[in-house]
Amino acid sequence: MRQFWSIKAAPPAVMARVGALGLVVTTGLMLAAAPALAHHPFGGDTPTNAIQGFLSGMGHPVIGLDHLAFVIAAGLLAAAMGGGLLIPVGFVVASMAGTGLHLMAIDLPAPEFIISASVLLFGVLLAMKQQPKTPIVIGLAALAGLFHGYAYGEAVVGAGMDTILAYLAGFAVIQLAIAVGAYGMAKQLTGKAEGSTLTLRFAGFALAGVGAAFLSGVVLG
Repeated sequence: MRQFWSIKAAPPAVMARVGALGLVVTTGLMLAAAPALAHHPFGGDTPTNAIQGFLSGMGHPVIGLDHLAFVIAAGLLAAAMGGGLLIPVGFVVASMAGTGLHLMAIDLPAPEFIISASVLLFGVLLAMKQQPKTPIVIGLAALAGLFHGYAYGEAVVGAGMDTILAYLAGFAVIQLAIAVGAYGMAKQLTGKAEGSTLTLRFAGFALAGVGAAFLSGVVLG
């Protein structure tokens, strides 16, 4: 437990990276917070054609602050652990399957609770000094993806097949773009400097706090 929380003093350059990454993450989340109340780019109306479906798919993971936070965490965790983008890719593929489950009227238990808990969990994993093995984290990302995708599915219940396919393509593209952006930013900021992992751990603490706030909101209603 002591090892988890201990942070060695870092050079000023590394601390500057910490501040930069923290500022980027915090700013992105704050910008998303206001429109997140709607949680749907069409205000709850079901898209009626492929163009609307694609735009809705691209918008949902961005204006849904819980979804956005998780995708950012997945990209940052992939950078911290190595192994390329298998973690966010596993999440995105599973989220498409989760949408399919919703459209087939297969219920998943407590989706909002699991979604909020997933943000908290991935923030904690990112903050840890040593993460679990990559296959375990990929499995956790895929499990989370089922629940996130299940929530996405509500937006296209009753839509035509072309609209649904466009919707799936839209949220797959935007989630991968966000994850790749977070991954690339983390790699650029940390580089190979001594103590650079502190940067990503700092972001993990911030995202864990965001997840805890979401989770408390779900529990307390």
